[in-house]
Amino acid sequence: MIAGLLLLAAQGASLSGFEQTLAAQDSATAALGQWCAAQKLAADPTITATPVRGQDALPPPDLDSTLQSEDEPAYRHVRLSCGDKVLSEAHNWYLPKRMTPEMVRVLDSTDTPFGKVAAPLRFTRERMAALRGAAPSCPAGTILSHRALLRLPSGAPLALVLECYTAANLAH
Repeated sequence: MIAGLLLLAAQGASLSGFEQTLAAQDSATAALGQWCAAQKLAADPTITATPVRGQDALPPPDLDSTLQSEDEPAYRHVRLSCGDKVLSEAHNWYLPKRMTPEMVRVLDSTDTPFGKVAAPLRFTRERMAALRGAAPSCPAGTILSHRALLRLPSGAPLALVLECYTAANLAH
């Protein structure tokens, strides 16, 4: 029993440290890269995005009002990995018209994460919700869920994201 409590305490500390790393960055991609490097989760801490097909989340009922746009948002569902470890599954509803055509092309045709592609826009992150465990639309085994609004420097919304972080973040 004591060993179990010590294990839970160690995991709690790791989860708290992970949460602090996420909170310190506007880009989850940048935070995951930092975390992957610091925790030595892979030899190369580059974060890649693998599209997930056929498992789309329903758009949140408040999507249009949250994005404050009549333009049709694009949807991207990816698994963000560092090496062979999937660190996050992300649902991203974003406004292509608030990005450059080249950014949209890269999102549509490469494994580059949204945060890296959109970084030149200098977006900021407004956390709307955080939950230890799985939010709706997150897969089983999710240890932490975030819902956030990414805003351009003008204050205009760029994207609404639902991020589902996996236990691989706590593996050493």
